[in-house]
Amino acid sequence: MVLKKYVDFVTRHFKGVLLFMFIATAIFSYYSRYLTIDASAETLLLENDADLKLTREVHGRYISPDYLVIAFSPKEPMLSDATLTAIKSFKKDLLKIESVESVTSLLDVPLLQSPPMEISEVVKNVRTLSSADINYTQAQKELTTSPLYANNLVSSDFKTTAITVNLKEDAKYTELLSKRNAFLDLKDKRALNGKEKKEYEVAKKAFKAYVDSTKDDTHKLIEEVRSVLDPYRQSGELHLGGVMMIADDMISFVKDDIAIYGTAILVIMILMLWVIFRQVRFVVLPIVISFSAVVMTAGIIALIGLEVTVVSSNFVAMQLITTLSLVIHLIVSYREEYALFPRYSQKELIEITLKRMSVPSVFIVLTSVAGFVSLMTCDILPIIDLGTMMNIGVTVSLVAAYLIFPSVMMLLPKKEPVYIFDKAFTLNKKFAYIVENHGKKILLTVVAILAFSYYGVTKLIVENSFINYFKEDTEIYKGMQEIDSNLGGTTPLEIIVKFPDTQEKNNPSSENTQEGDELSEFAEEFEEDENNAQYWFTDEKRQTILKVHDYLESIPEIGNVSSLGTLYKAGRILKEGEDFDGLEMALMYNELPLEYKKILLLPYVNTDNNEARFVARIMDSNSELRRDALLKKIKQELQTEVGLDPENFKLVGMMVLYNNMLQSLFDSQISTLGLALLLLGGMFLFLFRSLKVAMVALTVNLVPISVIFGIMGVMNIPLDIMSITIASIALGITVDNTIHYYYRFREELQSDGDYLASMHRAHSTIAFGMFYYSIATIVGFLVLVTSNFIPTLIFGLLTVIVLLVAIVSDLLFSPYLVLLFKPFGTKK
Repeated sequence: MVLKKYVDFVTRHFKGVLLFMFIATAIFSYYSRYLTIDASAETLLLENDADLKLTREVHGRYISPDYLVIAFSPKEPMLSDATLTAIKSFKKDLLKIESVESVTSLLDVPLLQSPPMEISEVVKNVRTLSSADINYTQAQKELTTSPLYANNLVSSDFKTTAITVNLKEDAKYTELLSKRNAFLDLKDKRALNGKEKKEYEVAKKAFKAYVDSTKDDTHKLIEEVRSVLDPYRQSGELHLGGVMMIADDMISFVKDDIAIYGTAILVIMILMLWVIFRQVRFVVLPIVISFSAVVMTAGIIALIGLEVTVVSSNFVAMQLITTLSLVIHLIVSYREEYALFPRYSQKELIEITLKRMSVPSVFIVLTSVAGFVSLMTCDILPIIDLGTMMNIGVTVSLVAAYLIFPSVMMLLPKKEPVYIFDKAFTLNKKFAYIVENHGKKILLTVVAILAFSYYGVTKLIVENSFINYFKEDTEIYKGMQEIDSNLGGTTPLEIIVKFPDTQEKNNPSSENTQEGDELSEFAEEFEEDENNAQYWFTDEKRQTILKVHDYLESIPEIGNVSSLGTLYKAGRILKEGEDFDGLEMALMYNELPLEYKKILLLPYVNTDNNEARFVARIMDSNSELRRDALLKKIKQELQTEVGLDPENFKLVGMMVLYNNMLQSLFDSQISTLGLALLLLGGMFLFLFRSLKVAMVALTVNLVPISVIFGIMGVMNIPLDIMSITIASIALGITVDNTIHYYYRFREELQSDGDYLASMHRAHSTIAFGMFYYSIATIVGFLVLVTSNFIPTLIFGLLTVIVLLVAIVSDLLFSPYLVLLFKPFGTKK
């Protein structure tokens, strides 16, 4: 009844329907301009992650600004006048940028051994490379051998130096974030009352509005920094790095790929549609409908406030696949009806086409929605958003296809289709022949494929390496590699060690009875206030700090480690093997000028909280790096090797947060995949009213997922934040084909009850649409393998593999199982 009303309405009022769709597309096209791509660090974090809350608390206690890193490899010697002048000059230019708080270079760091001096002298007269009477030979030796600077500020060969651009804290962002998070913390403890709910909504909207208003600021800042550096590239190689830059460049790569490869895919699909159909109407219609569907979806998503993140960045490609499938099946069905009933009017042909294809198409979309609903059951916002986007997308695709296609066809005069490609295309008949005559070979092949997939799945790794997102000849890769290899690593890992509170405070000045008179005077001043830092730097703490520091340095995946242990080790060089005692450390803590204290002490110790901080930088380019395993190893060995109690240390920082997100994504995919299969089984059962059909369909749909994970494992392609959605894509493509084929097979079976004959007829009809849609999409997505952005390349490659496996599974393995088990029953 509903179907008849829809068909009557769209064929009678096609001009009004077309006008409505044109207006809707135009309106949503306007709002689609406000759809934003956000690949910032915040989108890669779990907002309800306890480690995120802890990281924010830690960063509030320490000098820990956001920063960019510049790797400079000058053409002239490092300490030559030309190089030092260049560093001084672009430091001056960098400081002119509004968002830059300070710039730390080798010109600014305190030199403790050039020449060696007593600490009491150092704090009164801190020397740097900018000092008038500095000895460059001594300075070079200190910079390349001191634990403070070697393989951190400068490379071991003294040919590369790091320049850190520290950014101003966004006080308003911090304030708004704190207000919002206060309500989130309260929600975790109890339900909010009416007043609190209103205040929470106000705080949430204020934070979102501010974030949106400053979204482009990071990109503008990075572009400003790059423009400052450009004139100095004649002085040597300059590479920009840092987590902020990586996130921003990812956005740029995604946007460029959408512009370049979106156009390329469009052109290639137009060519393929022309090759297949040889008529302008059947080339233009799929493109117009796909464009309308994607634009309307983008507008709706923008209107409801969703943002495209790294996790959901492939939603356009996924919707394009769905839309093309719907439209190409409509075209093939129309052409099939024309061949059967050439004397029918255009209206009659369209009515038959819509009546035949509407029901399976609706069930395809409902099944897809059921699958994507499973994504919305997890607690990870980017995954929930992806599920929402795809549910909106497939629904809009169905509406666009089944309103625009019949309306445009009603406007066009009836014209005989061109069947040149159809007559030359014989793969469908060959597949039918293989199903009929080589069933056992199909089964053995599937078993072999599943065995291969099982082996591959055992090799599958869940990993996320930003450096491997880019090709080796790209500027960002070179910069990350330079910083990773020569300047101590890329991604920061922070360890916070809390020291047990003690009732008695030991005066560390007694540790060394050979201090000079001047140190004694400092000690007397300190003793006037029992809360002074001299009581904090005890021998026991020093030993613990050095033990943790040495352990972290022993890990191959870690590059540079910075902590109080670094300063203690520098002291051993300065004091010819002896450690700084507590009084000397307290002297530096209290008397060192603030600008140097920010470099040597404040990032690594908080006496008020009785804790020390270690910043280890991970070698992101290490091919053996397994982040989750490394973090678990460190947690375990800090207890077993170092002897820390688990309650007295915490791992925080970007590496922990990214890893938490990745592991949560993986866990959610496993759980949601199981739920998706359960929901799909229910949909198959509802559609075909047969448990046997549902079981066969699910078996067929598992093949592409198994194959894709198997290939990823064998080819060492990690399951990361960019490829985590491939299972959803694989499932969506296969479900689409399975429903189309089974629905048509059942229809053919009703005529004579002959399974074998029905299989041949289904292959001679619906298989054309399945093949044509797969061919057009495969050739279009192959262009993605030329991208410089590795996730785009891998996504294109995996999508092509999924399409190939899906069509083979649905037209070989699926009909073989149908012939074997006869799930549709037999004619009585």
